[in-house]
Amino acid sequence: VCRVSLGGDTETFLSQFNSPARPRRDPTALAPVTAQLREYFSGGRVRFDLPLDLSSVTPFQRQALEIIQEIPAGTVWTYRQVAQAMGAPKASRAVGQAMARNPIPIIVPCHRVIASDGSLGGYGAGEGLATKRQLLEFEGALKP
Repeated sequence: VCRVSLGGDTETFLSQFNSPARPRRDPTALAPVTAQLREYFSGGRVRFDLPLDLSSVTPFQRQALEIIQEIPAGTVWTYRQVAQAMGAPKASRAVGQAMARNPIPIIVPCHRVIASDGSLGGYGAGEGLATKRQLLEFEGALKP
């Protein structure tokens, strides 16, 4: 999996596609992705077990995206906590930028990272912060 789009049109998706891989329709190859997303949205999966291609991001961003995969569903970390886990405690803003550039939302759960003041911060996928709030409510990290 190298990219996930939450809504939007195909042209926009393709314009943001900066991986050496090219998108193709292959239901057989996508079956595990589809199955795990269905399990997640039915409440039966809290962590994804899929091969990921993060070659479109920088090494720093890749490290941040790998760390957030360890955040359990139903909990949140702050951008600062992610930076500290990376050994770069002053890099909160850079972590925020890494979350904004996450090419695989939901599967790489950048929605679980919030601002230190408890606000949601940002979210670039789907309908933005409304989608982030819905995902956090769905996982039980926020009350509806």
